[in-house]
Amino acid sequence: MQTTDYLAEILKELGRSTALISDDEAEKLVNAILESKKIFVAGAGRSGFMGKSFAMRMMHMGLDAYVVGETVTANFEKDDILIIGSGSGETKSLVTMAEKAKSIGGTIAAATIYPNSTIGRLADFSIKLPGSPKDQSDGEYRTIQPMGSLFEQTLLLFYDAVILRFMEKKGLDSNTMYGKHANLE
Repeated sequence: MQTTDYLAEILKELGRSTALISDDEAEKLVNAILESKKIFVAGAGRSGFMGKSFAMRMMHMGLDAYVVGETVTANFEKDDILIIGSGSGETKSLVTMAEKAKSIGGTIAAATIYPNSTIGRLADFSIKLPGSPKDQSDGEYRTIQPMGSLFEQTLLLFYDAVILRFMEKKGLDSNTMYGKHANLE
């Protein structure tokens, strides 16, 4: 196969993923963001990179959004939401983070392959995303891609779709958001 053949297959996999995501679960996340004072995003590894891009777009929309673990991250309070992206829902550092957020009383949302995972059970609600776990001997969704790539790509695109839905609800457009884009580059 050629590189472009692989790319075409990846795009097919992502296309099939769309039908497997619940609109109700996605809308619950959009509404929870709207109702929250501050938004915190967390993930480990590549899922964490997807979360960083999500937090960046929320900042562009004028939201008080943070990436957990950064030096400029504010404190989490009961009127806030923590959004955790974790394919397995079992990453120890993220479990600990979810437990801490739960003890504070804020809202927790989990974007995961496994809503019945430890993080999924700690969350107030979950968004089930398709994907195959890093260990592909387990999992209901098969992919040609290595490890958690399908989940991570779906997570990024899902986060972008949440941004578009939020923009629609708030009457924002790219021109409005560009005013918050970094200008010291």
